Amino acid sequence: MRAPRPGRLPGQRWYTPYLFPLPALILFGVFFAWPAITAIQLSFFEWDAISEPVFVGAGNFVRLMGDDRFWTGLGNSLLFLVGMFPLLVVIPLLLAVLVNQRLPGIKTFRMLYYLPVVTSMVAVGVAWEYVFNQQGVLNWILTGFGILDQPIQYLLDPVWALPALVLVEGWKSMGVFMMIYLAGLQTIPTNLYEAAKVDGASAWHRLRHITVPLIVPYIAVTLTMEMLEAMQVFTSVYVMTQGGPQDSTLTLGYYIWSAAFQKYDMGYASAMGLVLWVLLILMALANYRITKGRTVTP
Repeated sequence: MRAPRPGRLPGQRWYTPYLFPLPALILFGVFFAWPAITAIQLSFFEWDAISEPVFVGAGNFVRLMGDDRFWTGLGNSLLFLVGMFPLLVVIPLLLAVLVNQRLPGIKTFRMLYYLPVVTSMVAVGVAWEYVFNQQGVLNWILTGFGILDQPIQYLLDPVWALPALVLVEGWKSMGVFMMIYLAGLQTIPTNLYEAAKVDGASAWHRLRHITVPLIVPYIAVTLTMEMLEAMQVFTSVYVMTQGGPQDSTLTLGYYIWSAAFQKYDMGYASAMGLVLWVLLILMALANYRITKGRTVTP
């Protein structure tokens, strides 16, 4: 009887190790790889989901370059990216520092702050519509304190609609980013903070010179996640504004959905999706290059 190869159990077939990742690979192929390849192919066709696809080559991309609504959607998505940066990258870090302390009721605070994350965005959007309503609680507070002379219909105002949606998206996702930072904070040795306190370092200096340098990998993760989330905002726009008023909240994600499932312009929607995909890859690579090599080992 032939002896088994080193690293292989007796009676084990050569293909046995490959069977374990097979279910995950099948799911990856069915729900990611195949749709992605199909979308790339469709971006070179004109197709209404009913008739036969017609090859147009780069026609969809040429059309895209002259589409004002595409550039509006891209601009609004970039505004989401900028507006959500403090809400998803900066504030969660400060909250993580807070909840990392041994304070009474801190576990309850963590749970409550994470609650919006597991709440449906549809339910969140409907609830915030009442907050932003002309007779809503926000106007009631601001007019009550004399900050506003008269109520504002935030979601119907081209100036306020986009900041309102940025606030909703940031508020809902803030708990995830806080927990990521919290995981990073708990890897930092406490003796570093104790030594800094002995040297007279203030809380701000400890945050700046110990906390931030040691959690750079976690900051890189949150930056990438914030980019992905901001550039693909859809549900809040769909529930609360449908891209209005006057396209002031039209995001690239919503415009792609509208082209595909309202106008049935699948080829053009696929072309926009491909452009968005390339943009996200470039942003992720830029983020990697910026944060690469900045990790500090305690």
